[in-house]
Amino acid sequence: MPYFQAADGTRLYYTDTGAGLSVIALAGLTRNGADFDHVAPHLPARLIRPDYRGRGQSDWANPATYTIPQEAADVLALMDHLGLDKAAILGTSRGGLIAMMLAATAKDRLMGVALNDIGPVIDPKGLDVIKDYIGRNPAQKTYVEAAGFRANYWTHFKNVPMDRWLAEVKAHYAETPDGLVIRYDPKLRDAVLAAGAQPVPDLWPLFDALAGLPLALVRGENSDLLTAQTADEMVRRRPDMIYANVPDRGHVPFLDEPLALDALHAWLEKMQ
Repeated sequence: MPYFQAADGTRLYYTDTGAGLSVIALAGLTRNGADFDHVAPHLPARLIRPDYRGRGQSDWANPATYTIPQEAADVLALMDHLGLDKAAILGTSRGGLIAMMLAATAKDRLMGVALNDIGPVIDPKGLDVIKDYIGRNPAQKTYVEAAGFRANYWTHFKNVPMDRWLAEVKAHYAETPDGLVIRYDPKLRDAVLAAGAQPVPDLWPLFDALAGLPLALVRGENSDLLTAQTADEMVRRRPDMIYANVPDRGHVPFLDEPLALDALHAWLEKMQ
């Protein structure tokens, strides 16, 4: 199995598939490398997908290390493990924040960044949704029940087939005799709530640190985390940024939508 050790000894899992430009795909806060199952077949690139510490198939660690700076350091450790001087970053939600942190602290290791439904301002409404579910197993007891719940109640997503919802819940939960269980350390909740108790930092300097790098942004038109106003300001600051506002999607697009793929392919071409 493909594992490497972080500086503190935590064993971290990753997959490494495809050929071409090296793209490190960083998942959402509670998610794992399966976040990119839908887009992977469409990307002409070497796709490297780590599971963060405490998520997926990586070891659980001290919850105090479940932070963006530590996770950024883990990405650099993975690059060193693979002998990569530089790589592009495709970051979904939390992964995009890590990408911006890397731009501010290790820009010389980056070839470009693509952000999936994340920016330097996080809408409190979307953050409240995350705080409500993080670290808790869902009420639904089976994959079928959980997929049906999403199909019926996730109204910010439209025209999503049931097999897609099934694939999503299988990636994020384990089905057990006692019900569905999250595929991450429940103590991630403590780390996130502790971070939320601190004053919200100004993240625009991290976004501005992306200057000079090929940049793309994919936004779900119905996103409750990345507002249209924030996306517009990102475009204003980076008029060269490739931007796709994907209809019928909330937080986060699956990335295999036609508009999202067009943006990602254009982004990859900029780095060839």
